[in-house]
Amino acid sequence: MGAEYAASGYDKEAVRDVLDKALAEGRDSLTAPEGRRVCEAYGIPTPGEGLASTADDAVRLAAELGGEVVLKIVSPDILHKTEAGGVKVGVSGDAEVSAAFDEIVANAKAYKSDAAIDGVQVQQLLRGGQEVIIGSTTDPTFGKVVLFGLGGVLVEVLKDVTFRLAPVDAGTARGMIDDIKAAEVLKGARGAEPADAGALADIIKRLSDLVTDFPRIREFDLNPVFARPDGASAADVRILLDAEEPAQPVQYSQEEILATMNRLMRPSAVAVIGASSENGKIGNSVMKNLINGGYAGEIYPINPKADEILGKKAYKSIGDVPGDVDVAVFAVPAKFVPQALREVGEKNVPAAVLIPSGFAETGNHELQDEIVKIGRELGVRLLGPNIYGYYYTPQNLCATFCTPYDVKGGVALTSQSGGIGMAILGFARTTKTGVSAIVGLGNKSDLDEDDLLTYFEQDDDTNVVAMHLEDLKDGRAFVDAAQRITKKKPVVVLKAGRTAMGARAAGSHTGALAGDDKVYDDILRQSGVVRAYSLNDMLEFARGIPVLPTPKGENVVIITGAGGSGVLLSDAIVDNGMSLMEIPPDLDEAFRKFIPPFGAAGNPIDITGGEPPSTYEATIRLGLEDDRIHALVLGYWHTIVTPPMVFAELTARVVAEAREKGIEKPVVASLAGDTEVEEASTYLYDHGIVAYPYTTEKPVAVLGAKYRWARSAGHI
Repeated sequence: MGAEYAASGYDKEAVRDVLDKALAEGRDSLTAPEGRRVCEAYGIPTPGEGLASTADDAVRLAAELGGEVVLKIVSPDILHKTEAGGVKVGVSGDAEVSAAFDEIVANAKAYKSDAAIDGVQVQQLLRGGQEVIIGSTTDPTFGKVVLFGLGGVLVEVLKDVTFRLAPVDAGTARGMIDDIKAAEVLKGARGAEPADAGALADIIKRLSDLVTDFPRIREFDLNPVFARPDGASAADVRILLDAEEPAQPVQYSQEEILATMNRLMRPSAVAVIGASSENGKIGNSVMKNLINGGYAGEIYPINPKADEILGKKAYKSIGDVPGDVDVAVFAVPAKFVPQALREVGEKNVPAAVLIPSGFAETGNHELQDEIVKIGRELGVRLLGPNIYGYYYTPQNLCATFCTPYDVKGGVALTSQSGGIGMAILGFARTTKTGVSAIVGLGNKSDLDEDDLLTYFEQDDDTNVVAMHLEDLKDGRAFVDAAQRITKKKPVVVLKAGRTAMGARAAGSHTGALAGDDKVYDDILRQSGVVRAYSLNDMLEFARGIPVLPTPKGENVVIITGAGGSGVLLSDAIVDNGMSLMEIPPDLDEAFRKFIPPFGAAGNPIDITGGEPPSTYEATIRLGLEDDRIHALVLGYWHTIVTPPMVFAELTARVVAEAREKGIEKPVVASLAGDTEVEEASTYLYDHGIVAYPYTTEKPVAVLGAKYRWARSAGHI
């Protein structure tokens, strides 16, 4: 098989020969025998088979294989064999095989009269075991991804599948098998023998290596794969090809990204292209925000018709500015951007912030392509166009035409949309969520989320990142950056447009299954990010995750003054992927010492609504001090016996005392009652306890987000 096979375990030369032949013939798919040769070269097991040119050949092959066989038409012009009547299953005996051969060929000719027919594939019939699908597709965002799930004829109905980036290692392949809803079926439900998970994982890994080695393979289906206790084998192979090598996005090293991002976020000098003294102009608003926001660096207004703007000397061109400039903020109409950008590049400015609209978002792709080309030619990284600008509070930097913002903190927020950006701004101000940065990305002609994550990863002023995005320009670069930063800092992602790709046409089961949000969902999880499904969730997660200590284990306990709240909180805990602790007898007895006889221990621990503050205090303290409990969920019920602010103050005090002793556990609270619970919730939040009035879902959702990050980062 050659040295290449011996060195790697794969016969790459054999695969290359098959693909080259098909591409040279102008084909975008392989025949079934070609697909089998590709599988053999990478050690993917398939049943015994042969190609029959005549009915007599088919009879001979069936006899050699023994038992029942499957007959399939082999034609480069017929991709969907079943639709063409080109498949017969469970055929046995000379007469039956001969008749099936003739019928399949006749059906194929009737289906497509000019189809080239290479013959009929005679394949050993596989029976027994569970039918699964293993495949790969070329996703427009993430490139090569692999799929595993339930297979057979219902694969696109049940859609019980999971995706990962290719290539996968052995551990990731095994994890895919456990990740589908029907995982228990493969483990041997109702007394059945379990499928050979090791054999399935081996096929997943081999297929992932194959599509990585040969990018021209666009889609690859093994469906069904029969998973048995003694191994696994692929009964049907479908391989589609790309006529051209997939284009690779422009990539920068971490060092190159940081060299630009450090100057963008911490500039010593900012130029405003199109600065203006006229109120209502974007160039005027940007200047005011820079000056009034307290930015201490140099500010250079650029306007060929002005000598001075807002007390700052104006320059006709950025080339006239003395000294270096780190950032050029553009506030001129789109048609003037290319020439001004050339001048910025000739000045060796590393970053341009492009506020103007009128580019790809309006259909003017040519103009956007032009500025991208200029930027790459002259070494200028572009933020935007079509953005509101950006804020970076550690530098008092407010490079935007929107309202100023100065509540400093550790949350970095980004958005593709200006409207969403302003919602972020308003939420942050109202909730006093201190931010390190608010960044608009707009059209993402150049700088995008992975550049920002690379910066925020090493930014001491940022401890959590929340991102609204409509798409990812380079999914793999995002995953690389996200997997690094999420080991240290949580990242929350709101992916908009979850249903936009649902109807995408595809030539394989894998391609069709990848046409919805499932790929994003699985690969964002693989990246370690916490996914939010609404804008409010994204903002609340960004606000609450930094407040909560990292849990040290999975045991969650509910202490509630209302049984109804306890039930709803229990549901929310399960919905958010957490576990209610099974209370051991000694701990159960300890809680019972503090609650009335008509209360309920167990979990939830129902102390009942008429209890005085001392009962809340004693049970919360016990929950904090017992090492077996890892997180507390509190359900408060407004009574005159224990008013809202009394509950809030005692809870904050008990938690603070525990933290002074080194006990760091996440505590969240749901407050039910009259309007006084609003003030109490705010007080609790200000004292490190995530609390909300009138809802059992929100506090638990924030706790669940913290848990998802802690698990992905390896803290639990």
